[in-house]
Amino acid sequence: MRVLTIYAHPNPKSFCHAVLERFTKGLQEAGHTNEVLDLYAIGFNPVLRMRDLACWLPDENALDVVDKVVRSGVTAADAPMLHRLLAWYRFRNKSPLQILTLLRAQGPKDIRVQQQKVANAQALVFIAPVWFVGFPAILKGWIERVFTLGFAFSFTSAAWRGDISGRIPLLKHEKALIISTTIFNEEAYRAGLHESMRRLIDEFTLQYPGIRTVEHEYFYAVNMADATTLGSYLDRAYRLGRDFSG
Repeated sequence: MRVLTIYAHPNPKSFCHAVLERFTKGLQEAGHTNEVLDLYAIGFNPVLRMRDLACWLPDENALDVVDKVVRSGVTAADAPMLHRLLAWYRFRNKSPLQILTLLRAQGPKDIRVQQQKVANAQALVFIAPVWFVGFPAILKGWIERVFTLGFAFSFTSAAWRGDISGRIPLLKHEKALIISTTIFNEEAYRAGLHESMRRLIDEFTLQYPGIRTVEHEYFYAVNMADATTLGSYLDRAYRLGRDFSG
């Protein structure tokens, strides 16, 4: 299976990195291919900026919203004259949908590279610490910039008007696995943190866009864990890779 592992920890000597190494070894021994995307090592910019908005334009699943966006933005009557002239020259004889399709194709190049990596994979793996009951900012930003409209999901007209059931999944991956290292112990997670992360990450971020199966593995309270506990976690990471399947 072709696996893309998205890794997010700034310290290459961290326990989280040891988990990555053991998991990768298990994958390799099982015959899977694995591309590791180390977000800190590549200097990924997690900040969504104006240029990213091209990736969030409506598409053919909401043609009325497409028309509104074009009328109120691209060809707005109250836009500066130069803007209107340039829009006319560039988009003449184009339908509103064709105009937004052209604009969407001009999204940031770094995101198109990341999306191609995601599209080439059959399964996704996320290895990161839990910070503030969620992913580190660099990984949260990667998701916000990469899992865009028209790539990870689409919106119907109802969704654009607030109906959450109008989200259309577009991802086709067989599986996603999340391996989280934590500060707090298992009791704290069973008391409510598990459910919070399940709803926000497992369900809304990954299952909702179409990933068939999502599994979440926690290695609890690693900061002060003894050698035996840490060793058992690393053994578990290895087995998760070795026994990985869709």
